[in-house]
Amino acid sequence: MSERLEPGDVAPAFTLPDADGNEVSLSDHKGRKTIVYFYPAALTPGCTKQACDFTDNLALLAGAGYDVIGISPDKPEKLAKFREQEDLKVTLLADPEKRVLEAYGAFGEKKLYGKTVTGVIRSTVVVGEDGKVERALYNVKATGHVAKIIKDLGI
Repeated sequence: MSERLEPGDVAPAFTLPDADGNEVSLSDHKGRKTIVYFYPAALTPGCTKQACDFTDNLALLAGAGYDVIGISPDKPEKLAKFREQEDLKVTLLADPEKRVLEAYGAFGEKKLYGKTVTGVIRSTVVVGEDGKVERALYNVKATGHVAKIIKDLGI
C-alpha cells in the first residue's frame, strides 16, 4: 500500500496523457496552486458529480489562483468521452498503470460496502506554488467535496 502524503511533502512529479493524448506535467503548473484530485472511474455517478462540481466552480477556483487536475486509471479515449458527454472543463489525466495514483497514496486498500478491496481511494491533494503539499485529503466523498474544499481554502 502506498504512503499517504502530508502537508510539507514535496508533491511527486508526474507527466501523464490528457483526454486528447497530450502530455501534461505537474511542473507545467509551477508557480500556481494546483488541486489534484483522484477518482476511481470516468462515467460513473459519483465521479461524474465530482467532475461536474469542479467544472462548475472552475472560474471561482482559477480566480483564486488554483488549477484543477483530475486523475483516474482510465485510458485517454474514455476521458475524452467523459469530457464530451458531461461538458467538463477540468483537465483530466489518464494513469492506467496507476503509478501516480500510488505515488500520491490514492491507490490501495479501502472499504467498499463493508468489504476490504484494493482500488482507487478518492483523494484530493492541494499543491502549492512551490511544489509542496498544502493539504492531502483521503477517502473524500464525491458529493459536497468541492464545496468543502472551497470553504477550507477560504475562497
